[in-house]
Amino acid sequence: MKPKATNNERYPLKRRPLHNPGESIQREMERLFVEDLAPDVLFAFYTVLFTGYEWLKWFFNLPPQPFMMTAIALVLIGYMVYKFRAFRIRYKALQLGLDGEKAVGQFLEQLRSQGCRVYHDIVGDEFNIDHVVVAPQGIFVIETKTYSKPLRGQAVVNFDGTRILVNGFEPERNAVNQVRALGKWFQNILVESTGRKFPIKHVIVLPGWFVEMQTQAKSDVWVLNPRALPTFIKNESVILKEEDMALIASRLIIHMQDEE
Repeated sequence: MKPKATNNERYPLKRRPLHNPGESIQREMERLFVEDLAPDVLFAFYTVLFTGYEWLKWFFNLPPQPFMMTAIALVLIGYMVYKFRAFRIRYKALQLGLDGEKAVGQFLEQLRSQGCRVYHDIVGDEFNIDHVVVAPQGIFVIETKTYSKPLRGQAVVNFDGTRILVNGFEPERNAVNQVRALGKWFQNILVESTGRKFPIKHVIVLPGWFVEMQTQAKSDVWVLNPRALPTFIKNESVILKEEDMALIASRLIIHMQDEE
């Protein structure tokens, strides 16, 4: 977020810095703590403190009775236990997603040496694209899915061209439809800003998982371990000229900076 300037100062940068990998998740984690947990913790703390004060008054034979406040405090403590468990589950899920996006983002940075341009955390309207790679072989919209692995046994992802199975189970959210929607949105952004319709390759990466490739070549979606992505990109035909890549990159950067 751009710092607010005072009457005697102005923001020194012409454009806001681009996002780092997982920056949207990082902000959601901070919001979760500040808005969802901290107010309840403070409220419960002051209620317990006030209850203790009431007990002191009772101990010294002062008129107020602490029993009602004790009952209220016990209810609040139970509520806080419930809230903290929900917070902990959500926070751990966000932390897992953040670690996955950072790991994939750091890995994708290596593609720059191959003439690719790499961007992270492109924000839309209440959603974001985790990564975009602009390469001579095309535009790759990348969605990171980070799932915990079982303590024992295999950790295998299967993809039949339509749906993903993680160790035999289909995730609650359809990642294939999600990445296609993200690709369509990004393609429309480029159409609006350049007047040209560039083809988009949709990619889902699952860090740490072995992916059984069944119909990758025929599908418009790749489902891969991120370490396989450079090879897949390299094996594609070159379709973008350097001036095309520069045009796409400039429009993408403007969008990222304007949407902050």
